[in-house]
Amino acid sequence: MHPWAFRNRFRRAAFGWKGSKLATERIHDALAEVRAAARHDPATAAEGAVLLLEKLSPALCQVDSSSGALGSATYAAVEELVPVVASAPVNPATRRKWLDRLFAALQEDDPPYIEHLGDHWGELCATPELASAWADQLLPTLRSVLRERKRGTCAFFSGTTLCYSALFKAGRHYELLELLALDPRPIWPYLVWGARVLEARGQVDEAIAYARERAGSTTSLETIAVFAEEVLLKVGRRAEAFDHYALLANRANSNLSTFRALARNYPELAPDRLLDHLIATTPGEPGKWFATAKTLKRFDKATQLAWASPCDPKSLTRAARNHLAQEPAFAMQAALAALHWMSMGHGYELTGPDVQEAHRLALDAAQACHQTDVAQATIEQALGPDRPTSAWLRRALGPSIAATATKRQ
Repeated sequence: MHPWAFRNRFRRAAFGWKGSKLATERIHDALAEVRAAARHDPATAAEGAVLLLEKLSPALCQVDSSSGALGSATYAAVEELVPVVASAPVNPATRRKWLDRLFAALQEDDPPYIEHLGDHWGELCATPELASAWADQLLPTLRSVLRERKRGTCAFFSGTTLCYSALFKAGRHYELLELLALDPRPIWPYLVWGARVLEARGQVDEAIAYARERAGSTTSLETIAVFAEEVLLKVGRRAEAFDHYALLANRANSNLSTFRALARNYPELAPDRLLDHLIATTPGEPGKWFATAKTLKRFDKATQLAWASPCDPKSLTRAARNHLAQEPAFAMQAALAALHWMSMGHGYELTGPDVQEAHRLALDAAQACHQTDVAQATIEQALGPDRPTSAWLRRALGPSIAATATKRQ
């Protein structure tokens, strides 16, 4: 038996309520251990992967996972471990034992950290024959549950996704579609298998239409877009995937992350063209893409965006501070734009020091690029009586304004 270091670290209830960070680190360590074993012994690595999947939920059962970080770590762990198990060169008897152990782990998956393992059940079976055997094992219960659902009963079977995945791997596509037709309200993890059947038949448009038309109100547009983009990219219809689904499918927590996801999936698009396309998707709010343009070192574009619509003054000031030495002209514009939007009443939880820093950076950058008069004229406009919060800015800048006036005299 391989001496897995993670075995003792993932004993039941190993992590306390505040153990999310430590648990995430231990998951990364365990994955590294499995990775190292896979380089010289894939079968042993797969045995370790099965063991880790068995131990995850029991070990994490007491952890506060409300931040979502632990859920993301376990999801990524399952996604990495599945191919290790699926590709392992082992005999059918060993694989059957692994599947029995994983099925038992899924039944005890509370909290549900490994529940999406069922999406990969056909892949884990490795052969159509074993997948078919598992489908036969799960079908009686699934059919009984579907009959109850058709009568209006809220019935549930934790092996539903496993059964659909196994049927798909076994090539029993007609049965899969028949079962889905019996379900009056199939949720997306079940419904997607019907769309995959149509995709496997080469009916790409029909697969997308099936997913779009049968998805219920609980399925987000983003989820459907991810599926549609994926199948279109597989058949080389890249322009269509980008035009119709890419933005929804790749939307992230920030505009910069969205840009990076799209750039990764569509490397044929020039960064400037992609950025212009994204700016056009937020009419009236081009300033939202300032940070993206700045990160791409498109400083002229970033300057335009900083002045085009409200930007977070703190982000503008930070950009000015970070680029003062190397890009003083851009830093000056960023700092001046920060003062401008402050004077117009934009920004959250701003303080006097925020105003003073933007003012100082604007003058320092202006001096570096010999545009002090331009900067001072713009500052005076921001402090004019016609601005909603200029009086507050003048109070915050009292000593600074006096010092600047003395220098100019």
